[in-house]
Amino acid sequence: MVRVVGDNVDVGIYPIEEALEMADNQELDLVEISPKANPPVCKVIDYKKFLYEKKKKEKEIKQKTAKVQVKEIRMGPNTDDHDFNFKLNHAKKFLSDGNKVKTEVFFKGRTIIYKDQGKYKLLKFADELEEYGKVESMPKMEGKRMIMMISPKKSK
Repeated sequence: MVRVVGDNVDVGIYPIEEALEMADNQELDLVEISPKANPPVCKVIDYKKFLYEKKKKEKEIKQKTAKVQVKEIRMGPNTDDHDFNFKLNHAKKFLSDGNKVKTEVFFKGRTIIYKDQGKYKLLKFADELEEYGKVESMPKMEGKRMIMMISPKKSK
């Protein structure tokens, strides 16, 4: 015995054979929904259509999730104030659009001796962007580059 539910069906408790026959008459499928219920609950539906709609909903949910991009800004340890401000404005735009910003100071040749200057530039950059984003990782050296990640603040 199973409890049968669904559209165009008399809701009730029927023997399994009769429930299957009801589904066949409507050219639909009998799908067990709740096997642990007493008696088990079965629904008369078009199973392929059900799977299609389920897949469609999952795809919709996946599309709505935010895709975070990482934008990269590069500068040298001796970058001038005008260039610094120009890059700062780009970073503000990126963060307000909801993207992460990977800021890096690259050291070419002998400029590697200006590590403190590079760190100072990155910390100043983070300080200027404080109202747009928060520092995800502090400046750290990776080879000939000093890298810092800034993620956008959640907008309310």
